[in-house]
Amino acid sequence: MKRIFLGVLLFSGTAIFAQEKDSIVTTSVSTEILSVVKNDTIDTIVKKQADAPQKVQPIIALTSEDSSATKYQLSDYKNAANYDKAWLKQIKESASLFDTIYNKIATERIENIPVSFIDLPTDTLKARLARLNAKTPFNVEYNESLERVIKSYLSRNRGLMERMLTISQFYFPMFEQELDNFNMPLEMKYLAIVESALNPRAKSRVGATGLWQFMYGTGKEQNLEVNSYVDERSDPIKSTKAACEYLTRLYSIYNDWDLALAAYNSGPGNVNKAIRRSGGYTNYWNIRNHLPRETAGYVPAFLATMYIFEYAKEHGIYGEVVDRPYFETDTVHVKSMLTFDQISRFTSVSVEELEILNPSYKLNIIPFQEDRNHALRLPTSVMGKFVSNEDDIYVLAEEELKKVEKPLPKLVKAESQSRYRVRSGDYLGKIAEKFGVRVSEIKRWNGLRSNNLRVGQRLTIFSRNSKAIAAAKPEPKQKPIPPGAKTHTVQSGDSLWTIAQKYSGISVQNLKDWNGISGKNLKLGTKIMLCDCSTKKI
Repeated sequence: MKRIFLGVLLFSGTAIFAQEKDSIVTTSVSTEILSVVKNDTIDTIVKKQADAPQKVQPIIALTSEDSSATKYQLSDYKNAANYDKAWLKQIKESASLFDTIYNKIATERIENIPVSFIDLPTDTLKARLARLNAKTPFNVEYNESLERVIKSYLSRNRGLMERMLTISQFYFPMFEQELDNFNMPLEMKYLAIVESALNPRAKSRVGATGLWQFMYGTGKEQNLEVNSYVDERSDPIKSTKAACEYLTRLYSIYNDWDLALAAYNSGPGNVNKAIRRSGGYTNYWNIRNHLPRETAGYVPAFLATMYIFEYAKEHGIYGEVVDRPYFETDTVHVKSMLTFDQISRFTSVSVEELEILNPSYKLNIIPFQEDRNHALRLPTSVMGKFVSNEDDIYVLAEEELKKVEKPLPKLVKAESQSRYRVRSGDYLGKIAEKFGVRVSEIKRWNGLRSNNLRVGQRLTIFSRNSKAIAAAKPEPKQKPIPPGAKTHTVQSGDSLWTIAQKYSGISVQNLKDWNGISGKNLKLGTKIMLCDCSTKKI
């Protein structure tokens, strides 16, 4: 009788954590040896149980002579892996690249870009673009303007593209997963490079924030929370989902991804006006000269970035290969307020790395709210330490916070947000004193790089002074509707944005100006004028 003996050694992994779950179940560390005995008549499996699970030891408090802060030694399971921090420098140094890309798109006119003489024959470029066009729903067709942008990127922005190839390894897997969930073209991931240079804390001069550069109002429409502690526009996962939802809505309007991109950058109203001014064309390249300058360079920058990423090897452009990509992290919902300093001492993860993994927390504090979950993201290899000692961590953290001499900032929800219009004689110190906030906070909320203000400029303020907020929000006075004016009656589910999309050539700002609307809330049954009826004959 012939027998075949097969020994299989299996090691169970560390605890598996489900993303964004409140309770995380840990599995015991065990080793099993399975011996499979096979003959002509019987198959038997003999199972041998190895050592019992290791117990996690209590938290040990450590103090050092040169530091007044207490550090903690947390035990973990033996097979917890050591994580690699080498990529931290790459992400930190890449944060400054946002300004380079932003200025290039916002200020350069394609026609003024100097011709770059590089080894890329036009026929070769045409063939490569044709291959790209065949596999993507974007209109990747050759034209001289696109050739000029691509060659400019290859000659003048080569180093920037190499850095983007490196940083993209942390974000692209997550982008692709979310894009696939929404059945969107995976090439849309390159948009985040054009928008923010993959910097989740990027903030433009007009206040657009995060990887996908959401303005405050658009972020609120997409349910991204903004308060004194949190700005979810900087949360890579939540903002990516919001961007997918918003781009999908725009595509449903135009049925063209190029126009959806243009509308994402400048708003549907500007795209609609450009279509009219071009004589009714709906191809991006035919309406480009009628778009705002930044948007005119936006889609070409996106297509150039796509080309360089797809043909990087052919041009000798390589990024550094990183050991730990972005998706090898995990999250847990916090059950009590924690500071990054405390988390760092509990887990030995540096505050600098916590800032990169958790960019949506503006003050390096994770708040606790009964009605909303806030997640802490950690490397998977140290998540076991945190979860295994979670209850004790919250107790120690709470005791530490009670001893803090200066109380932590109070949570100010987005409902306490107001828009203030700068008046003659205003300056930042005066406005800050009026609302009970700091000048530095006003500058951070509005992306201001200097103290200069202009009359009529609008500032976003998160104030704890309810009287100042009330004074800054005058009661809206709807303009009287003249007889015969074309109107829309507000129905359930209506918003200014949805109303603007129903009527060609009308933007949200048009509706606000024509009707004297300052906010976003609409009352059912209200009649909205669809023209500037005070200056035009009906």
